[in-house]
Formats: sequence, structure tokens, C-alpha cells
Amino acid sequence: MTGEAYVNNRKSKLIFFYEWVLELEWTGKIEGDEDEYSGKIKIPNFSEEFTIKEVDFEVSASGSTKGDKQLKELLKGHVPVLRAKLETYLKELKEEYSKDLILPTKSGDELTDSAKVPAKSSTSLTSGSAALSAAENGAAPKQPTVGVRIATENLHLTEEFHCTAEDIYRAFTLKEMVQAFTRSNVVLEAEKGGKFSLFNGMVEGSFVELEKNKKIVQRWRFTSWPAAHYSLVTLRFDQTESGTMITMDQTGIPSNDFIRTKDGWKRYYWDSLKVTFGFGAMLS
Repeated sequence: MTGEAYVNNRKSKLIFFYEWVLELEWTGKIEGDEDEYSGKIKIPNFSEEFTIKEVDFEVSASGSTKGDKQLKELLKGHVPVLRAKLETYLKELKEEYSKDLILPTKSGDELTDSAKVPAKSSTSLTSGSAALSAAENGAAPKQPTVGVRIATENLHLTEEFHCTAEDIYRAFTLKEMVQAFTRSNVVLEAEKGGKFSLFNGMVEGSFVELEKNKKIVQRWRFTSWPAAHYSLVTLRFDQTESGTMITMDQTGIPSNDFIRTKDGWKRYYWDSLKVTFGFGAMLS
């Protein structure tokens, strides 16, 4: 099982994201037959991009004997049971895990928060019944093995902020300011070699280089990426007459997470910085 699920609370609206590739193993016997048969059921596209009815179930058998084919067809008939388990998982995601995410402030506004949802897993099926890996024993998703070659892409963004270069540099290097615009628990050691952890542990990395008010270089990763895989983020701050232009270059982004990464910079960095500190307003 690979993938992740999380919930974002954005302006009093809960947004659910999940993307799983599930692979279940089954074993079974046929009455009057001493042989034991086995195979797999793969669910490759269980994500918010597809409705439950559109999710695929690929049933296979390890062999090609008559018994293998018989049990394979039997399990195909139990796909509705699996689909129901998926619906149960989504119900728990949207009801149980969202209960405490909307946190009102003293002003009556609501904080943006995000929470990792623990995966619930089991990996076995028996003849005549099926159990979905997302609905059994609470095990966390397993990260891909270190050393796997993955396709990557590079990202180049520019964004103008109506503040000084010193202001925006401080917003990236002072823990109190980072906690404010990420609206999350933060670990931040703004020094060469120092570690950081943002968005309640969803993003982590370390500082490679800091040039005050001019440049920050970070090793940066989503914790859902393959273990030990980091991208390299370079932020350059150029002060202009009207404010400060940030140029952001990020190399080594896993191709299958490029869109989420790109959208995240705009939504959870640029937009949040402007809203939190007023950096979207013109300097007087």
C-alpha cells in the first residue's frame, strides 16, 4: 500500500485529499480440492479524482489452472464488498477525522490547519470474503524503498510582495512568523545545516545556505515522497521600488507530485504570506 490522505481546513471549509494504490493478497481453497490457490487484487486509482464507482479493481491469480480461474471469478463477484469498504473509509475520513479541525480564534476567524489521517490497513483476503486494507488495523502507510529511481521535474516561480526584502526574509526565518503563515506546528533552525518541519510535519528539510535578505537555499521534501529524496529550493529576494520580488527555483520534484507542489507554493506560501502579514497591500 502506498499513498497518503490528509484534510485541510481552509477558510472554514474542509477539503479532503487522498491518493492510494492498494494491493491485496488472497488465498483460498475449493471444497474437495486439497490445493491452495492465491493471487492479488490491485486498486490503482483510489483518489479524490475518481468517484467510488470509477475506482478500478484488478483481480489476478498466481496460476492459470481451473481452480485459479474459479477463485478469480469468485473474487470478482466480491468487488462490491470492496467498494463498500472504500465508502466506509471515506465516511470515516470525512466524519471522524474532521471533528476537531475547525479551531476558532478570539476574533471569530478560523485557523487553517491540516492533519495527516492515519491509514488503516490489512493485507489478506480469504475465499468468500474480502477485507479492504484501509479499514482494519491502523497501520501507517509504508514509504517507498530508498534507492528507487524516480522521474523528477523542476519548478520556476516568481511572485511580488509589497514589503521590504527584510520583511519577507524574516517571514521565512523567524519561527513565530513561519508558524503564523503556515498556521501549524513548526520546527525551525534558520542556520546553515539547521532543520525545519512545517505544516504539522508534512514538509521537512534543512537549510543549505542563507544570505540575509537576499537568498535562502533549502533541501525540501514532502514526507510522503520516497524516503531520503529531497528537492533543492532556492529563494531569491530582490527589492524593487514597489516591494520585493521572490524568484523560486525548485529542482528534483517527483513528477507524480509536481502539480500538488506547484499549487502548494501559491496557496500555502504566497497567498498565506500576503493574507497573514498584509504583504499583498501596496507600500505607502
